[in-house]
Amino acid sequence: MYVSARSDYAVRAMLAVAQHHPAVVKAAVLAASQDIPYSFLQGILLDLRRAGLLHSLRGADGGYALTRAPDGITVGDVLRATGGALTTVRGAPADVATYHGVAVGLGEVWLSVHRAIEDVVDHATLADLLAPADGRGRKVVDRPPRVA
Repeated sequence: MYVSARSDYAVRAMLAVAQHHPAVVKAAVLAASQDIPYSFLQGILLDLRRAGLLHSLRGADGGYALTRAPDGITVGDVLRATGGALTTVRGAPADVATYHGVAVGLGEVWLSVHRAIEDVVDHATLADLLAPADGRGRKVVDRPPRVA
């Protein structure tokens, strides 16, 4: 998995919006608070809005707000909205990679990597990241992987 600047900025922007939930946050405030270039952030916010994770309000009191509570939006939701597939092999989703001969087992390795990444990013919500300890001194995103 490669985390691009765009994906990193998107998660950081969503965390900044989540911190103010349910209030509306201006794009300029998001850019300044997370040190994200404003022009780059505009495109990211558009992707997040199109994915149904944010809604925007126009006008002097306008800005961006989450479409649902922070515990209902995962890091995986944000990454998919801005970057597409979580894991790629030669630029294609891991589930379409095919191999022959001695490398036939490699496809299952890439799928296992993909499932492990999904397990982490699809269980880590914005709320988890805003309150990282689960009461037992352990970070919520440090869960053991699920058994399939």
